[in-house]
Amino acid sequence: MPTQILNNFLLQKGIDKDLQIVLSAIARAGKYVCHAIETGDLGLAGTSNLFGEDQLALDVLADKIFTEHLKATDLVNKIASEEKQQAETFSEKNKFCIAFDPLDGSSLVDTNLAIGAIFAIWEGNDFIGKKGKDMKAACYLVFGPRTTLTIATKQKVWEFALNQLGEFSLQRDDIYVIEKTKTFSPGNLRAIKEREDYKNLVNAWQNQQLTLRYSGGMVPDIHSILAKGNGIFSYPSFSKYPYGKLRLLFECAPFAFIMEKAGGLAKDEQGNNILDLEIKEIHQRTTIFIGSKEEVNRCEKYLKR
Repeated sequence: MPTQILNNFLLQKGIDKDLQIVLSAIARAGKYVCHAIETGDLGLAGTSNLFGEDQLALDVLADKIFTEHLKATDLVNKIASEEKQQAETFSEKNKFCIAFDPLDGSSLVDTNLAIGAIFAIWEGNDFIGKKGKDMKAACYLVFGPRTTLTIATKQKVWEFALNQLGEFSLQRDDIYVIEKTKTFSPGNLRAIKEREDYKNLVNAWQNQQLTLRYSGGMVPDIHSILAKGNGIFSYPSFSKYPYGKLRLLFECAPFAFIMEKAGGLAKDEQGNNILDLEIKEIHQRTTIFIGSKEEVNRCEKYLKR
């Protein structure tokens, strides 16, 4: 079978032309970010984000690269980045609003583990009042031994890999996650000190002899679930983060969209579907349990508050 290149593949699938342009811009920007990670400065930028977290030089550079490429499409109305306090408007006449985390897991850069970038794409002129289920598409890049781009539209989920010619070519078609799991990725294990219910859940996974797959980065951990076709990623609340740590707009909503299109599920600690949560502010946080349906529902039974 001949290699299927990203742009040609999206065209064949009948993806909206404007959405094709935006997805291609993300892919193109991803190549520059990949090069920056391989060759760039791994030190601090001397700045911090609105939560007081030190920004790496790569955080700032990746944010700039993605912002410039999205702006250049003349299709993006507004962007919101995890690295910026407020959303930035380009033109209210344009079609899409895009939220992104330009370098998720950047604290892992100096360890040379896989990291990534996450994107959520809506039509309209604002994020506020929207829900994850309203998205037109979501995608993420993995910068690891290979650079890959995974895209979910209303149709299906596809993975593309950066090849030797500098093109993203189809790697996996119609990604699917089964209901049962063989692996678990337990985030925020510090919570077991004060949460007996979470401790019991983790013990249940161990007693079931599930395989631990946890890197400390949301992108590689959820990518592992999608790549292997099963798994569970958890991040509950505890006293330091009573509403959860991960951001709804930049991380949880786009991954929930991708996971559900692959046959999986994503819920919060209260048992709400992540895709049904209304976005009320840019940096809104949430708990999340995402992956194989059966295990997500099991998390709800153990932890629902």
